[in-house]
Amino acid sequence: MSDLLSQPLTLPCGVQIPNRLAKAAMTEGLATAAGVPTPELNRLYGLWSDGGAGVLLTGNVQIDGDHLERPGNVIIDREPDATMRAALAAWAEAATRNGNHVWAQISHAGRQTQKTVNPHPKAPSAVKLGLPGGQFGEPVALTEAEIEEIVRRFAVAAAALKEAGFSGVQIHGAHGYLVSQFLSPRSNRRDDRYGGALENRARLLLDLLRAVRAAVGPAFPVSVKLNSADFQKGGFAFEESLQVAQWLEQGGVDLIEISGGTYEQPKLLGVEGVEEEEKQNIAESTRKREAYFVDFARAMSEKVSVPLMVTGGFRLRSAMEHALAGGGADLIGLGRPMCVDTDAPAQLLAGTSELRRYEDELALLPPWLSFLQGLKTVKTMATFAVQYWFYAQLDEIGRRGTPQPQMSVFSATRRIMALQKQQLKERDRL
Repeated sequence: MSDLLSQPLTLPCGVQIPNRLAKAAMTEGLATAAGVPTPELNRLYGLWSDGGAGVLLTGNVQIDGDHLERPGNVIIDREPDATMRAALAAWAEAATRNGNHVWAQISHAGRQTQKTVNPHPKAPSAVKLGLPGGQFGEPVALTEAEIEEIVRRFAVAAAALKEAGFSGVQIHGAHGYLVSQFLSPRSNRRDDRYGGALENRARLLLDLLRAVRAAVGPAFPVSVKLNSADFQKGGFAFEESLQVAQWLEQGGVDLIEISGGTYEQPKLLGVEGVEEEEKQNIAESTRKREAYFVDFARAMSEKVSVPLMVTGGFRLRSAMEHALAGGGADLIGLGRPMCVDTDAPAQLLAGTSELRRYEDELALLPPWLSFLQGLKTVKTMATFAVQYWFYAQLDEIGRRGTPQPQMSVFSATRRIMALQKQQLKERDRL
């Protein structure tokens, strides 16, 4: 057993992360309808802080209350008042009580805002999300003045989070949310300085990095979550991601987290179906379950010297050590395992060889209906239903301090849908 996971990591800004394990960003849904952090959110992050990770990344902290990833997101869309400042400070204190870092992920959902939150969300262009079910509305193209306001709000949020005691921030530029929408030619059809050539499509992200850096100063960690690719024909491609990574390094980013996919092609959840022309850029090991994006990160490490974080599929300690030793990652992100085993990093640091794969035990359909799993619609439904099961575990930990792994997928889905409906009702009363 090597000591690679326990080694510290020094970032370009000079800050040191105590080990190579990170709690990856996962949506919590535990804020109030007004977007204020709650004691439940503090309980969840306190347990994660005790769990041994060197850094915790929060779920989406939204800079616009009309563009939520889901009801229950934390929202910083203006200078915080006294109540919000106190709530943010309590969250940061709980999340760092074991001496680790906590970085807040700052985001804007763009066209991936549910219709129940906003029937006409703002986006780079009026290109509707290509998903069945009618959950997402017709987007409206942003004006340049609105884009500049978004940049300002990211900076305001970053400054507020630093003041509250967070030890870093991450700009969410992946998974099909607003920044990712600007990067992709599928969703960005603009013909102004924010569309067309890659340097224009990347302008918003680079402007955000400059504004956030100016707001927090040179010695405060600023990370970016970036798609390695959208895994869609005509989308943001791996070669473009390499170029954007180089621009981010020049702009002073401290860490790039490699991910991929969108709601239309959720590779981030381990869903198969990568476009054929993208497969040539993916080594066989990446198409397997262990470490979806390691090969992308290894190729990116040849182009940039900034530290890279990889999240997705890691369960084997040996695979994590191999990724670190082979240049495929500088920081290992853990997501789903920490929805149930909040001390998963501590287990690994103590020598555990493999984390439990809870998704292997979850069945959406009874065995006598399992033949339906091959249908695309059912497969998509199953993917998101399993995701709701993990959401429900976070909800249980936040409210009661312990997960409930025996909960069925159906019960979890009903629970999360009911909670979101309640959040929307409360939001409408505000």
